[in-house]
Amino acid sequence: MTPAAHRAFSEGFYRSDDFDYEVRGLLGHAVHGASDVGEVLAAISGIGDGDHEGWFRAWNELGIALTARGDESVAAGHPLSAAQSYLRASVYLGVAVNAVDGVKDESVLLPTFRAHRAAWDAFVDNSPITTERVAIPYEGKELPGYLFHPGGDAAPRRTLIVVNGSDGSIASAWANAGVGAVQRGYSVLLFDGPGQQTQLFEENTTFRFDWEAVLTPVVDFLLGLDGTRLAATRLAVYGISQAGYWVPRALAFEHRIAAAVVDPGVVDVAASWHASIPKALLKLADQGESEKFDRDMALGMKLSKDTARTWAFRARPYGADGYAATLAEVRKYSLGEVAADITTPLLITSPEDEQFWPGQSQRLADLAPTVSTVVPFTAADGANFHCQPMARLLTDQRVFDWLDERLA
Repeated sequence: MTPAAHRAFSEGFYRSDDFDYEVRGLLGHAVHGASDVGEVLAAISGIGDGDHEGWFRAWNELGIALTARGDESVAAGHPLSAAQSYLRASVYLGVAVNAVDGVKDESVLLPTFRAHRAAWDAFVDNSPITTERVAIPYEGKELPGYLFHPGGDAAPRRTLIVVNGSDGSIASAWANAGVGAVQRGYSVLLFDGPGQQTQLFEENTTFRFDWEAVLTPVVDFLLGLDGTRLAATRLAVYGISQAGYWVPRALAFEHRIAAAVVDPGVVDVAASWHASIPKALLKLADQGESEKFDRDMALGMKLSKDTARTWAFRARPYGADGYAATLAEVRKYSLGEVAADITTPLLITSPEDEQFWPGQSQRLADLAPTVSTVVPFTAADGANFHCQPMARLLTDQRVFDWLDERLA
């Protein structure tokens, strides 16, 4: 008798695409200490498909428990153990923040986010990696950031700017790009841009499609540090998820960066929204029938409270009122012809089974052919789906080998 095959990787951990993808991402974080496999599997063991309340509760409670464990290690004089607990706590609480879109009591959002951020700050305070908290001047205000330095000092070296996605936590950005860079001798800047993390939940700012207005002040800030810290020839940028649009958009206008990575490439952000809207409704939007579109969307949302909460959560960072207005705002996030103005060498990841922006990595490369290098990731390598969630070491190898050669 042939033994049964192990199909968790191919068939998924949940029928729910959202739950399944989150689990894959968490398991992938384990390679950099941003999760623990046993913790993740134990947390989901009692959660069924569609149990949104249980999903939120599991990650929130696990994050709180690990924060307390970190506090105990600090009190006992064990900062490294504390840092490890705080990092995992921050990641799990970041999952809980995004899980708020599925629960009835939305008042838990801000306390959960603050608990997530407090755990992250506790990780920074106890980590052996030298870290500066920085404030990046931006349109009369400041964007908060963290500048990590390997080797225990802030000497001039290659520096990687990490641009987060639409709803990723700063702890996940650290796991997905920051750790691998620091391990290879890069300084790393993580920051919250408009509409992201602290800027959304604490400052109520919204996304902007013209990300050059964000990236250019970041570059100005880095190149101005002490006047001697960094040369533009040693500066790179890494865009994760929706930043696969933001980074190329900015590079069409900001030309001081020596090399860039987008994981994956995104040409039209709205494509991921269009996929979940019935074609008949999209036709109304295309024809400018905003009132009819809003009416029919509102009717559909009444029939599915879960869908209504998800839409509201996803729409909030765009700052538009109404369904049609939100879709119109999202449609501004399109590279169009500006991609042809990119002069920065660009590495574009292209995972098999990309579920949010299929085919767009190659589209981006076609729009900027002279600077683009496309790197495929496959299911055979355990590296399929958006941002290769379970193949982050393979991603590090391919991405940073490429960057090392460009910044040598």
